[in-house]
Amino acid sequence: MGTRAIAKLLKIGEVAAGTGLPVKTIRYYDEIGLLAPTVERSDSGYRLFTEAIMNRLAFIKRAQSLGLSLSEIQELLSVHDRGELPCGEVKHRLQTKLEEIAEQIAALEMLKAELQGLLSGWEEQPPAHLIAQTICPNIQSNNDE
Repeated sequence: MGTRAIAKLLKIGEVAAGTGLPVKTIRYYDEIGLLAPTVERSDSGYRLFTEAIMNRLAFIKRAQSLGLSLSEIQELLSVHDRGELPCGEVKHRLQTKLEEIAEQIAALEMLKAELQGLLSGWEEQPPAHLIAQTICPNIQSNNDE
């Protein structure tokens, strides 16, 4: 490796400062293989990164903020590392995520309606026979008897 190549390698602290990510997070990403083509080891074992690390970490952060898991991100990076543009796969993953969010919203709306119903019929002093048979009569229906 020539002097010129060494000058372009970044230490982990420089990468952390440039990305705003903790050193611990960068180490973890390296350990699970997310950073593979952008990291080398010095003779003394220190991680050294090519300048491409900044773009790679920016992609990882953005993909995570959109709800993608690290394993999904790894798959997308693998497509990129083969020299292919992963945009089609990214789009598919985001469409799936959108469908999951719609299902979660529907489930939360149902839960919200149930909670509103419970609270609208709340009894501060439930009947004694219900108190004897339940832990909290307000959330345990008479059908549970």
